[in-house]
Amino acid sequence: MGLFPPPVVLAGWAVVLLAPVGALAVEPGQAAPDFELPGRTGVVRLADYRGKIVYLDFWASWCGPCKKSFPWMNDIQARYGAKGLRVIGLNVDQKPADAAAFLAQVAAKFDIAFDAGGQAPRAYGVKGMPTSILIGPDGRVLAVHTGFRDDQRDELERKIVAALARP
Repeated sequence: MGLFPPPVVLAGWAVVLLAPVGALAVEPGQAAPDFELPGRTGVVRLADYRGKIVYLDFWASWCGPCKKSFPWMNDIQARYGAKGLRVIGLNVDQKPADAAAFLAQVAAKFDIAFDAGGQAPRAYGVKGMPTSILIGPDGRVLAVHTGFRDDQRDELERKIVAALARP
């Protein structure tokens, strides 16, 4: 096997991840692994978000805290989108119908990508749901957070605000 995994085909889409196989969890300062995945309205490529602050959230339909995080992510996208924030919810369900059922119940007013093959969570070293990665405009990881509780909202928002304020 080569350094990079082969593309995975999902529902006619080629899914390509540009990260070494077996990569460890990403850490602040590292380049965020690029991905190209099917989304609700076309392909979602992390590279297309360069110049923006990205809040990348890995979620699954079976994840209770994920249901609680969606209204908060809708809110931060609405409040900070004009300042350069882009929220991407990256679904890891193996069955597209599970993700669709979740999204029918829980509104997502931000970009959604689908990774049924699980390549992106492996590239990012995701160990729990939800896991969020705050990525700077240069494509480097600013912060990593696992889980979501109401008492963490302010801390997460402070990190986003600080990232948006950076020159």
